[in-house]
Amino acid sequence: MDHDLVFFGELFLRTFSYWWVIIPAIFIGLIVGALPGFSAANTIIILLPLTLAMAPEVGLTFMVALYASSRMGAGIPAILFNIPGTAGAAATPLDGYPMTKKGRGQQALTMSFVASIAGGLFTTIIALVALPWLSQVAYYLHSVEMIVIMFFGISLIATIAAKDTLKGLIAGFFGLMIGFIGADVVYETPRGTFGFLELYDKVPLIPALVGLFAVSEAFVFIEKRQIVVDKEKGVQLTGWTQTIEGLRIALSKWWHITWNSLIGLVIGVIPGAGASIASFVAYQQSKTFSKTPELYGTGHVEGLIAPESANNGVTSGTLVPLLVIGIPGGATAAIMLVVLQYHGVTIGPDLFMSYPDLAFGPFAAMAVTYALMALTVLPLARYMSNITIVSTVYLAPVIIAFTLVGSFVPRGYLFDMNLALVFGVIGYVARKTGYHVAAILIGVILGPLMEMYFLRAMKMSMGDVTVIFSSTIGNILWVFLLISLAIPYVMEYRRKKNGPTAAVEE
Repeated sequence: MDHDLVFFGELFLRTFSYWWVIIPAIFIGLIVGALPGFSAANTIIILLPLTLAMAPEVGLTFMVALYASSRMGAGIPAILFNIPGTAGAAATPLDGYPMTKKGRGQQALTMSFVASIAGGLFTTIIALVALPWLSQVAYYLHSVEMIVIMFFGISLIATIAAKDTLKGLIAGFFGLMIGFIGADVVYETPRGTFGFLELYDKVPLIPALVGLFAVSEAFVFIEKRQIVVDKEKGVQLTGWTQTIEGLRIALSKWWHITWNSLIGLVIGVIPGAGASIASFVAYQQSKTFSKTPELYGTGHVEGLIAPESANNGVTSGTLVPLLVIGIPGGATAAIMLVVLQYHGVTIGPDLFMSYPDLAFGPFAAMAVTYALMALTVLPLARYMSNITIVSTVYLAPVIIAFTLVGSFVPRGYLFDMNLALVFGVIGYVARKTGYHVAAILIGVILGPLMEMYFLRAMKMSMGDVTVIFSSTIGNILWVFLLISLAIPYVMEYRRKKNGPTAAVEE
């Protein structure tokens, strides 16, 4: 897989010539990502006849551009309305939405876009350079190691529970209980389905996401006239001041963007892990090592940048196992595999020798996409944030209508729309009683994954529980997990010992 700089230079120049495909894909992806329930995968499936009719290079470029931009688009409703477009953006509203409520929506969108573009572009370049080594990650991270990684994500429940430990843990365990609904992994015995066949295949994620965040937030909207609650600042509509300020702040956090995007890249390489795990882990680690952890959840810059950098770092990571070993890292990568197979391209190590343009092309397309997004999407933050001045009298019914349609799209069941309403009521009650809906969602997402990896490890070890400590890499991860859980208490002890200090938000 050794190629010179001339090859990569020509590849990037040729990819730039596909701008006429990339730019429309960017805007389609933004819209798709911003609509809860819609995703790059089901959109590409709809457009599959179009991509099959294109040349392989052009079709891959279109799919990669749509995939990358949809990841960024998911953060838009998360910041403006507290409604993540996809599960990968579920950690974004924790600090993004409080900024909007303070009248800093334009600034928050700008920082989100910069973190997404910088994180995605940086990890794409790293993936190109380190492809031979990254391709080995999937061979070393198995069920045992994934159990520990899941614990990193689940430990975010404890982080969220810091303000009210009991309510946070109750919400998290409630989410875990919901996540275990459905046929069990080993014997396919139904658990907690209440006789509904639609729940045998677990609780569908999209209706849960839509209900807990979108529908419940729409119910809250009905009780107030405006999203912005800071009466003194209000919604700042004039000029580019907030965009420029957001750009300056985000670039000043370049190191934070760098290491969180690397978390996303490594997790993205693991087939089946995905952006939701990466964003949760990144947020948890960002808060753990922060000097001002008490500011997280109040509209903190680093709390917004961390998940957005990580979930865009995942995009290049998912391409690595697809192109190197033929195992798609996610649903979108699986569709790319179908397109390549349709054109008679064999995936695997030989691809880099036989068709280097196709092997390295998706990474070049992703890098070019992020570069073009800096020119096409970043200036739109000023105009997107203006939607928050619309009265909630009109926003609430529109949000409910669109999100219910979004909950119907993935499986095509009317049952899922009703399920979204049920989760909406649960989310509304949780919000009104002080329980964190993000903690519930973490349980719903990570609970089934934790069970799957744990039971797989038990099956391979013939029921020996100590297998979770049998891996060298896994044991190293256990040590890191314990350290990350202990650090907040150590830092809190040091703060109390040194006396109170005033933490200043930028």
